[in-house]
Amino acid sequence: MKNALFLLFAFAVSTATAQQATTGTIGKYPPPINFTTEQDHQNMMKQLGIKSLRPGPSGDESAPNHANYDEALANPYPDLPEVLTLKNGKKVTTPSTWWNQRRPEIAEDFEREVFGRLPKKVPKVTWKTLISEREYVGFTPVNAKQLVGVVDNSEYPLLDVHIAMTLVTPANAKGPVPVLMMFSRSALPAPAQPPKEDLEKINTALKELLVKTDPSLKTIFEQYPAYNPVVIPGPMPFGPPPAGDPPTPQQLLAAGWGYVLIEPGTIQADNGAGLTKGIIGLVNKGQPRKTEDWGALRAWAWGASRGLDYLETDPLVDAKHVGIEGVSRYGKAALVTMAFDQRFALGLIGSSGEGGAKLHRRNFGEAVESLTASGEYHWMAGNFLKYGASEATFGSKTAKDIPVDAHQLIALCAPRPTFISYGIPEKGDSKWLDQQGSYMATVAAGPVFKLLGARDLGVSDNYKTAKMPGVNVGLMDGELAWRQHDGGHTDAPNVKYFIQWADKLIQHNPKATAR
Repeated sequence: MKNALFLLFAFAVSTATAQQATTGTIGKYPPPINFTTEQDHQNMMKQLGIKSLRPGPSGDESAPNHANYDEALANPYPDLPEVLTLKNGKKVTTPSTWWNQRRPEIAEDFEREVFGRLPKKVPKVTWKTLISEREYVGFTPVNAKQLVGVVDNSEYPLLDVHIAMTLVTPANAKGPVPVLMMFSRSALPAPAQPPKEDLEKINTALKELLVKTDPSLKTIFEQYPAYNPVVIPGPMPFGPPPAGDPPTPQQLLAAGWGYVLIEPGTIQADNGAGLTKGIIGLVNKGQPRKTEDWGALRAWAWGASRGLDYLETDPLVDAKHVGIEGVSRYGKAALVTMAFDQRFALGLIGSSGEGGAKLHRRNFGEAVESLTASGEYHWMAGNFLKYGASEATFGSKTAKDIPVDAHQLIALCAPRPTFISYGIPEKGDSKWLDQQGSYMATVAAGPVFKLLGARDLGVSDNYKTAKMPGVNVGLMDGELAWRQHDGGHTDAPNVKYFIQWADKLIQHNPKATAR
């Protein structure tokens, strides 16, 4: 009830503010461009001089242009870019050369050609606590906060960006706890309800207000005198726990962790039409992107970093041990977050596929063209479209021409603990994601972890011959970990293994942190 009333009030205030900003400042600021996704896509192709793009493969195996699932045809470009060789040809043999030379080279290529650049000037985010209360998750008492990150829009008041985030920590902790930030809808786990007497007052007031608005409702309320608009919660049901693992939040809390839910759509919309809105549109003052501008994956990662800014100020959080998690497109975003913000201590990267842990150079399932020629191009920098071009002023390019690949993205996370997770096609984690190609990339990233004093998967460094271990067989003895569970398009079955692995690496003892 409290949440509903607050949201109604916030919406009214936000709408009024937006209307005032639009009417009062429209003459001073250019209005935001309202492209459709197709128009924005065409605009970027024009900027790049692209006349046509190769169509992406179909996920329908009966279609004429179906994706390849034959391993014999899966590696047309078997040689990956060298991860430990400088652009001048010199080998990287020391950690200092990695940090000072090779890592910046790789990061620059990813920014320019794949994910886009973080703007030199991004507006400040001010975090506000909307709700702070004691709640229960299952039978665990927690501290729950609903937060909003208000982005400064003083340089372009026609757009608002309010980042929605929820922080939940165990109330019985002795001190700060490690936290896993998850790309997800932001919501309190179990909003506290007013006592019965106060709910009765609310219902009485609501009925009076509704009758004033519509007098005909008086007859209905008289006919059903026991009816209340707001239902008083009943007692918590008891019984045997459901089969299977508890939900991820419950597992984290039981292990003495906290968790954060940060909502990607409040940072940047997940479509091309939204590129002149959200944080990308705000920085560009409502105008279309340039070729090197950031895409949605980098924007979501930026939002996660701003969430971490807040966590560094919260005394309930062990800010040195904040992890980042996501599945599918948000698995891509989690990997990008880890790669570009070294403050994140760990990553759980779920079923991330093309643009995430999957090798671009693999011809198996989803392909580069699946991103460049589709409604998913907005995840990437405009420049990424070049690698799907069949006809352009620069000729044509393929995945082979991309200067970097997924193994180098994983390597940017080194030496921090990085867990690559997948499920199985039989349960819905489609072959489209190319689990084998992601395993190869993880193997190929291993030498960087070892160079920096961390442990890799503990297998051969030869990614060309690397074969995935069996389902439910985890390679989890090092800072670089892999596990393919027997579930679907989720990382939930791997969460308990992630917690055990992470606790060991960060030396977290949940019993020592509980009251």
